[in-house]
Amino acid sequence: MNVRPLHDRIIVHRIEEGEQKIGGIIIPDSAKEKPMQGKIIAAGNGKSKDDGKRVPLDVKAGDLILFGKYSGQEIKLDGEEYLIMREDEVLAVIDEAAGTKKSKK
Repeated sequence: MNVRPLHDRIIVHRIEEGEQKIGGIIIPDSAKEKPMQGKIIAAGNGKSKDDGKRVPLDVKAGDLILFGKYSGQEIKLDGEEYLIMREDEVLAVIDEAAGTKKSKK
């Protein structure tokens, strides 16, 4: 895929969560909520300010992110579904290293 988003936009691939069950009932695909986390596939160069300087993005390709339920625009590239959204629609970056806690003695 040779696509580069413009300005402060990013392309995100949703990360599927495990099968959703409520009270032992398996929910069909048509009723499942779409995951609200994904991996950034490509990022733009940043937003241009009035003086012509670019403000770099806080996120980069490869970052795992959380985003809102109705964020972005769904697109299809090479048969895969992606989201294209602005950087300000990203709610948080998931830091995998922070997931490992060390006990203090």
